[in-house]
Amino acid sequence: MSWQPQYRCSKYRHVFGKPANKESCYDCVPITRSVQDNHFCAVNPIFIAVVTECAGGGAFLVIPIQQSGKLDPHHPKVCGHRGNVLDIKWNPFNDYVIASCSEDATVKIWDIPKHLLNKNLTNPSKELLGHTRRVGLIEWHPTASNIIFSTGYDYKIMIWNIDSDDPVIYSPVRTIECHKDVILSMSFNTDGSLLATSCKDRIIRVIDPRQGTIIQESNCKIHKASKVLFLGNMKMLLSSGTSRWNNRQVALWDQNDLSVPLQQEDLDGSSGLIFPFYDCDTNMLYIVGKGDGNIRYYEVCPQKPYFQYLNEYRSSLPQKGIGALPKRGVNVSTCEVFRFYKLVTIKSLIEPVSMIVPRRSESYQDDIYPMTAGTQPALTAHEWLSGINRDPVLISLKPGSTPAPYQVEETKEEPRFPIKEPKEVHELKMPTRTLWEIEYKTEIIREDRSNKKALEKHQDTKQAMSNGFDISESPPPKTENELLQMFYKQQEEIRRLREQINQRDVQIKQLELEIKNKRNSTASY
Repeated sequence: MSWQPQYRCSKYRHVFGKPANKESCYDCVPITRSVQDNHFCAVNPIFIAVVTECAGGGAFLVIPIQQSGKLDPHHPKVCGHRGNVLDIKWNPFNDYVIASCSEDATVKIWDIPKHLLNKNLTNPSKELLGHTRRVGLIEWHPTASNIIFSTGYDYKIMIWNIDSDDPVIYSPVRTIECHKDVILSMSFNTDGSLLATSCKDRIIRVIDPRQGTIIQESNCKIHKASKVLFLGNMKMLLSSGTSRWNNRQVALWDQNDLSVPLQQEDLDGSSGLIFPFYDCDTNMLYIVGKGDGNIRYYEVCPQKPYFQYLNEYRSSLPQKGIGALPKRGVNVSTCEVFRFYKLVTIKSLIEPVSMIVPRRSESYQDDIYPMTAGTQPALTAHEWLSGINRDPVLISLKPGSTPAPYQVEETKEEPRFPIKEPKEVHELKMPTRTLWEIEYKTEIIREDRSNKKALEKHQDTKQAMSNGFDISESPPPKTENELLQMFYKQQEEIRRLREQINQRDVQIKQLELEIKNKRNSTASY
């Protein structure tokens, strides 16, 4: 019998939830009052999308993530549906494309302009028509571009390929018809080759989406599943629902054997729905209850006891829905590993909650930020439909790092070149230059530099009141977005000028060294 330590070592034992201050929340947001069991919120590093109340059809808001504070009551909406919007999802490979489904039995794809919305958006870029009843769920494929799944109250799952020029698509590329009731949730494994679903008949199914066949099916009567989730590469499923005695419960399953759950964890006796969120980078599981104010989080292990309870974030503000920010949008400088956006209906408020690993150092922590999924698709729609599977393209969250594919190419090409070869550029000899030519060129560079400094000083004194911004050429920024763009342009110009000055300094030193060498050589003769 092997000895096991009493205490388990973990980097995430002391993770705590930190709510945003009032200035960083989003106030006066008309959140929907629909009773649909969905998140009603979708987040990416640029925008927050929230389903809102709207008379005469369905609509949702798209708010820039930096635009916190009180929302303008006349903020533009995306309002092209004829019925209530039931679900919204951002494209994982394009932060300016979002999909929505509605009670009008349609799925619409919207292109959000990069200059932000200044009026209501009513014309979608794509419209998918195929369901006969209202559409309740949509999911983008995790690795293939332009593939989206939709399911409705007609008990069908439809697979759409939106990589076409047609504004209206009437027929999906495939239809899955193996369910006998309303589908409550859908989840993909890491490479998108398997699809797990939970149904109103309380049965969990693992499906091959390209063939439309059932691979595994649960027949457990002691757990009534409402939501199901793939746990990354662990080859396990997690379901949330109720037990035989109507207690809220989560269960862990082997994806290759759904006859009996591996582990069951009773939570409490409340009646609200449970939304599970899983972070495959940290193996942390977050349990969010609809109508609750708290967020429980666990660490999932591949061996028993599987669930390791970490802590619980508590709040007096109940959430109607919740959105999760992709890992590539977290703030690594504060050791943030996850971020939620709570929809608080009673206060018309969106409250960000950050999950933080306490660290004293302010530098980048490699051990809590492994490579994560980026915005580059691993497959095209045609490749995935033809049967190819690939894992997601990973990126590093370290500031200044490049995407993984480019790093791989660099590592392949690095051994071909000697390490010290770039230094030879500054050591090139010019035997054809005379001493007079070198001194003359040095004087020209110095004079040019002094004239440039005098011109910059004159420009600064001339435009001191406008902070270096010529009002006669272009009007000053009016919005916060224009101000940020102007600021970034100025920073880029400053960086470019500094690089030019550094290059001039290097050239001057190089020419001075050549002058010294010439003088020494002539003195020796």
